[in-house]
Amino acid sequence: MNQARHAELFELLDITGEDAVECAELLDRNPSGHAREAMELLQQRLGTFPADSVPPGRIPPGRLDEISWIEVLLRFAPKVHAYHLELGINAKVSAATLADMGLQLRINRRVHGRFGLDTWSWLTLHMAGNLFRLGRLQFHLIRNKHQDGSEASVPHGSGWVLGVHIPEDGGLSPELVDASFEEARSFFSQYFPDKPATMATCESWMLDPYLVERLPDSNIASFARRFTLDRCTDAPSDAVYFTFRKRGLENLDQLPRETSLQRIVLERIDDGGTWQLGHGHLAL
Repeated sequence: MNQARHAELFELLDITGEDAVECAELLDRNPSGHAREAMELLQQRLGTFPADSVPPGRIPPGRLDEISWIEVLLRFAPKVHAYHLELGINAKVSAATLADMGLQLRINRRVHGRFGLDTWSWLTLHMAGNLFRLGRLQFHLIRNKHQDGSEASVPHGSGWVLGVHIPEDGGLSPELVDASFEEARSFFSQYFPDKPATMATCESWMLDPYLVERLPDSNIASFARRFTLDRCTDAPSDAVYFTFRKRGLENLDQLPRETSLQRIVLERIDDGGTWQLGHGHLAL
């Protein structure tokens, strides 16, 4: 194993510590036939603006396991970086986007106590070349669903929308969010002028009206109020996962209740309530 040989890649993906050691071991082995097939699939998706991640079981005759998908993402990331640069996108924006892989590896260690990536499917969106980290937020350029004959994701707007995602590594002050949206407006009009997005969408437990009601003066509530709420769907475990980085709803009595957010998340469940995913939109 020669970890130094992969230093440039690990810097690009912000992979550090024990994760770097284990990722180097994956790269020092020969890729399997299924891994090559997965990379071919990612190559087919690159630059096609897919709305959905690659689902488990997509690679026949059996699905690749989680560790194999880490290998696939590692091997394919340089192609995505090169694609970004070919479009003229700043290398720092590309690196900020792809650094989500290192962050997700670290989150996996916090959740499961081991090397792994249970969010590998999420990262296949980054590998399609239409999701970017711009300041505090991530933006995913996709077709409005009504263009494909199905229910529209937003009630009005062009054939393109920006899906907004919220990485965990930072606050949500109005100033940071404003700057991120301003950067997104400039970025997508410059690099994708033929795909004008006039609306942004967000699907998040942070848009649950219950949270806005209980924490009206918080940065989370300020963020949520930017969006017009279209509907809500039940997402019982989302608030627990994103607040505590814990899968499932077992042993909630062992979780800390040190902050207002922690208490509100757990007290709602204690009272028999169900957390929801808010689906909202705003005009760019």
